[in-house]
This record gives sequence, structure tokens and C-alpha cells, in this order.
Amino acid sequence: MRITNNMLSSQLLLNLNRNAQQMNTTQTQLATGRKINKPSDDPVGITYSLRYRAELSSNEQYQKNVDSATSWLEFNDTVLNQAGSVLQRLRELTVQGSSDTNPQSALDSINEEVKELKKQLVDISNSKLNGKYIFNGEMYDVKPYDFPIKADGSLDTTNAATVVTDQGKINYIVGESVQLPINVNGNEVFGFSTEGDHLFTTVDNIINALASGDTKELSNQLDNIDSRTNKMLAIRAEIGAKTNRIDLMAGRLSDLEINLTDMQAKVEDADVAEVMMKAKIQENIYNASLSTGAKIISPSLVDFLR
Repeated sequence: MRITNNMLSSQLLLNLNRNAQQMNTTQTQLATGRKINKPSDDPVGITYSLRYRAELSSNEQYQKNVDSATSWLEFNDTVLNQAGSVLQRLRELTVQGSSDTNPQSALDSINEEVKELKKQLVDISNSKLNGKYIFNGEMYDVKPYDFPIKADGSLDTTNAATVVTDQGKINYIVGESVQLPINVNGNEVFGFSTEGDHLFTTVDNIINALASGDTKELSNQLDNIDSRTNKMLAIRAEIGAKTNRIDLMAGRLSDLEINLTDMQAKVEDADVAEVMMKAKIQENIYNASLSTGAKIISPSLVDFLR
């Protein structure tokens, strides 16, 4: 077979282009710090890379949900703590008023403070977080305890026991196939119509008993206050348990993020030291190719290629 000058030139150009392409690929990896810059660089690796990116994106959203759920639970616990403080003060006033030695003027003074506590409880029952009523289930845009105002400016809670808050649960997705209900509805906290210890009914009974000087009725209401206090404490215990679970989920998601990021880096990221060494070797190979080619074909062509 006869080797012509044209064949030598074509083979030289082919090898030079191949070496230049390899050098360009290595320099691109060095500039970006990534060994996969387009799907053709590693068709198998790119599938793993996309999978890791999707899982990292989902994990990021789960972490945001965990943060939101934590804020909601902590706010619920704060509000219930405030309600518990009001109940404690209400009990103290009820015990104080149940003594037969109190004149009516003293009972009237106690009654004034009880009425203020009632207003505070109404404010608590309509607590909002980020514009959402926390005690009205999925209907968080509707005020749950919207009582009419009497002629004297006080709130008419006569029908408070008939108020039915939404029983829907607000679920936060905090992991793959993991949903956690984080809300408490108003009836669970303040009472259902069938419960004798309904909080607003109890407060109204105390107000009426103080106004009429019925100390026996005041003593009877102490059991209702204690019963409602225990139910609130049980709810707070449940919230505490959910908060602990959320903290565990947050730790798990953080560990998962580290693992996924590490696996993604192994697939996508380039070894800088190795790439720098390859770049230098390929540069030397390319220069050697140019030097060798100068001896094979016309210097004018090699000079043009330079």
C-alpha cells in the first residue's frame, strides 16, 4: 500500500484534533470543577446525578416543612401555656370567691377580673399564626369564636358551648410517605357542647355565681376548671411528643442531605489534582504532536495550525 503525503496530512490533522479535543475536555473540567458537563461525558453517571439532584430537592422541601411544622407546634404550645395561666388565675379567684366571708362588694371586684380573664380567653381562642387561625382546623381563614357584642360592650358567650370548630387536620409532609398532623382544633382545647367542663360555659357560670353571691356554685365550678386544665395539659403533652418527633426528623433529613450531597459529588465533581495532571500531560502530548507533524508535512501547514 502506497502512503501518500495527503494521507499523512489527513492522519496528522485527525490526531491533532483528537488531542486538542481531549485537552479541551480536561480544561473544561478544570475550569468548572465538574467531570460531567454534558450528558455525553458520562451517560450512566448523568442518570445518577439527576436522581441525586431530585432527591436533594425533595429533601430540601421536607426540611422547609419541618421548619414550618416546628413553628406551628411551638406557637400552639405557647398559646396553650397562656391559656393554662389564665385557668390557674381563674381557679385562684374562684377559690377566693367561694368563701362565705366575702361581702358582695368583694365578689363584684373578683367578678371584674374574671370578666377580663374571659376576654383574654377569647383572644387566645382566636390566636393566629401567619394570618391563620390555629384552632379552626382546615378552615384557618375563618374566625372560630366570633361572639356578638352586648349592649354594655361585653362579649355574649351564651352560645359558646354550641360553637363547632373545624375538625380537619393540617398535615405536613416531613418525609417520604410521612405525614404529621400538627394542629389542634378549638373544641379539643375549650370543650365540646356535650362536655360539662366547657371552658366558656364554666367562666359564664362563675360570673353569674359571683354576681348572685352563690358560693356553693363557685365551689362546684372548681371541678370543671381542674378537668379542663388536665385536658389542656394532655394536649400539651401530645404537642411535646410531636415536637420531639419533628426534631428527630430534622436530624434525619440533615444526615440524608449530607449523604446525598456526598454521593452527588462523587458522580459529578472532578478530582482537581488528577485533572491538573491530565491537563499538563495532554498539553505536552499536543505540543509533541505539533512538533512531530512539523517534520512530516510542510512547515507552512503546521504554522497555520498553530
